[in-house]
Amino acid sequence: MTSSSNEKVLKQIGSKKAKLARWKKYNVPKDRTKSKNVKKCRRCGNRHAVISKYGLDLCRKCFREIAEKIGFDKYN
Repeated sequence: MTSSSNEKVLKQIGSKKAKLARWKKYNVPKDRTKSKNVKKCRRCGNRHAVISKYGLDLCRKCFREIAEKIGFDKYN
């Protein structure tokens, strides 16, 4: 469902309070808290391959650049 069709439905049932409340309960998009789009690298803003463990919130590229500075050791 696109936003334009969402607006059309709201306009049509806007005067009927009970129908509007029931429609909103099941059809309004939810706020996302855990997904690929929500997480992003705090250093460069990249949304791919974000490491959020230990509160790092860094993409893999930035992590490789600054890993030694923040106390991670590289094993061979």
